[in-house]
Amino acid sequence: MPSLKEIKTRIASVKSTRKITSAMKMVASSKLHHAQVAIQNMLPYENMLEHILKSFLVSTPAVQSEFEVEHAQIKRVALVVYSSNSSLCGGFNSNVIKMMMHAVDEYKAQGIDDITVYPIGRKVAEKARKLGLKVAGDFTELADKPNSSDAAEIARSLAKQYAAGELDKVEMIYHHFKSAGSQILTRKTFLPIDLSTEAIGEDNDRDLTSNVATAKAQEYLRKKQAGEDERQGAEAKPLNDDFIVEPDLETVLGVLIPKQLHLMLFTALLDSQASEHAARMVAMQTATDNADELLRTLNLQYNKSRQQAITNELLDIVGGSINN
Repeated sequence: MPSLKEIKTRIASVKSTRKITSAMKMVASSKLHHAQVAIQNMLPYENMLEHILKSFLVSTPAVQSEFEVEHAQIKRVALVVYSSNSSLCGGFNSNVIKMMMHAVDEYKAQGIDDITVYPIGRKVAEKARKLGLKVAGDFTELADKPNSSDAAEIARSLAKQYAAGELDKVEMIYHHFKSAGSQILTRKTFLPIDLSTEAIGEDNDRDLTSNVATAKAQEYLRKKQAGEDERQGAEAKPLNDDFIVEPDLETVLGVLIPKQLHLMLFTALLDSQASEHAARMVAMQTATDNADELLRTLNLQYNKSRQQAITNELLDIVGGSINN
């Protein structure tokens, strides 16, 4: 059995760790709130742009963009993978890396070896280099400070390579932020772009009103999600029967579709950042709860050991007086 001094030292150590995890949880909660506000501010623009583009395409069904045409053979693939720059966020990074490795193995099994990774986040960049994958640039700053202009530059580069035939397919791997207690690991095709009008805003199922992620709240969200029917997206309808396009159809689509591609990358970036803060908040809350439980156990052990020491001293005193 450990001595009273050892137990006391461990209690002090656990208390110190608990202070750190509790502070990190509050910092993550504050950052999550800012990330939620950023998504909320972006959503009206995203919804309106998607509605304009898809409603326009419904009214002109014969139009087809070079960005939605699938290439006959897939030989060159790019993966845009979102992770964080730091750790202590549970399985956030490891889940993304596992899905990236699964995607790489899947393509290699099909005989596709020309795979380029666009790592947005230090963790996935380190893993990609360790695996010997081709890495296209350094985008670690974007993971901490999402920037629309940098996301637009990446989108333009990918679109240019796809249009020139230098890339045959582009995919995104990221966490879709559903709520503070639920982040869905997502693998989505970026190029060729899906311009179908069956569902507009189908990914806009986020709960941006709360940052509570306790165990009870997570269980409630899981039950609520399980009981909900699948969300049906709003169908796009033609704005009118006859469009007069100026200057010409190709020019209008040449502006709208790159904007939509840029928005897809930037939305995934905001989702990933919000998911990172939510995952870190949950991990730190769990660590704090574990520290509280450990402190209760240690305090109980300390009191028992102290009581036993006092009892032994009393027995020694009483035994000494009887002998005298």
